[in-house]
Amino acid sequence: MMNNASRCQWMLSLLVLIALSIGAAPGEESGFVAIRGENIVDPGGSPVLLRGINLGNWLVPEGYMFSFDSATSPRLINQALTELVGPEEARRFWSMYRDVYITREDIRLIKHLGLNSVRVPFSWRLFLADEEPDLWLEDGFEMLDRLVGWCTEENLWVILDMHCAPGGQTGENIDDSWGYPFLYESPAAQERTCTLWREIAKRYAEDQTVVGYDLLNEPIAPYFDTERLNPLLEPLYRRIVTAIRLVDPNHLVFLGGAQWNTNFEVFGPPFDEKTVYTFHRYWCDTTQDVVQEFLDFREHRAVPIWMGESGENTEQWISAFRRLLERNGIGWCFWPYKKMGSPTCVVTFDRPRSWQTIMEYANTSRSGFPGIRGSRPPIDQTRTALREFLEAAAFERTRLNHAFVEALGCTGVGKEPGR
Repeated sequence: MMNNASRCQWMLSLLVLIALSIGAAPGEESGFVAIRGENIVDPGGSPVLLRGINLGNWLVPEGYMFSFDSATSPRLINQALTELVGPEEARRFWSMYRDVYITREDIRLIKHLGLNSVRVPFSWRLFLADEEPDLWLEDGFEMLDRLVGWCTEENLWVILDMHCAPGGQTGENIDDSWGYPFLYESPAAQERTCTLWREIAKRYAEDQTVVGYDLLNEPIAPYFDTERLNPLLEPLYRRIVTAIRLVDPNHLVFLGGAQWNTNFEVFGPPFDEKTVYTFHRYWCDTTQDVVQEFLDFREHRAVPIWMGESGENTEQWISAFRRLLERNGIGWCFWPYKKMGSPTCVVTFDRPRSWQTIMEYANTSRSGFPGIRGSRPPIDQTRTALREFLEAAAFERTRLNHAFVEALGCTGVGKEPGR
């Protein structure tokens, strides 16, 4: 006789099977990107190579893209700006920043260049209040709705990427955590992660622009107790996918390996028929052995693989690595689309001279209130620097990095932003 826990688990599994049976079989024409064996296939059932770019630094600000050395995570960047101009002005800056940094024109340019997809890193804090677990925020949903709408207009596919999960899945600045992957220690954080993915999946369950959900970016950094933490990753993926399948039988789920999305030894046999396994590779050789272990995994498990992040390198390296991926039938999404004062992205913009004021403050060691008071520049200088940063980052002020987009094999390289 089943106990209550077993009965609940049995009912949950039954509901998932019913939900999955509603959708079209893999590879059938359903309007959704799907899977057929080792291939990702378009809605007509033909194999498709995802060729995309990451919208990094938009919904997950990263310190190095602001020329900050110490304020590296979204939380620390916001702390520095809040110390400079106060919470109200800091909130106003971020609202304007999100409106400016990625716009409809940026999406049009990505399509014009010949790419077919974007990956959208986001933080859980855009959807859920940090200290009030039951309070939902509309900001995150509104921004994703807007982005997905633009991509629908331009016939670009979208992969939604939880870059920052409750508790932190990586334990680094990139997940905006507290310096440790507490997600695997906290049942409450795991429940919030599942709940958020379920809500996102419910919202986009019928949206054919969305390819799928990249569940956790770069889980478990290598300098933590990987022997203990790695076995916890796939069970958490199972929980998240179960939550998604209750409301969405249509979309793909992307599972990243441990240790910067490189370690696929954490995976057993596929547990969901619409699974893509995603790896990241930075600063490596561009020889066959770099990707061979992932190809072996693809063949052994008969599943698709996808390179979800790479870049921050010379155009010669980008070109060589991209061609290596394509020779092996691996779709890709390079990093990033936009960055201040850099050639290693699709578009860039000049750093305002006034930004030096913000940089010097953010890079200063500030200990307590005396340190903050002693380091803070005049508030008018700060306001000027923030305003000029937003003006510089506007689409019409950006310029195309021709060598970078040519390295991506893009065809429409003649068009300049804003022209």
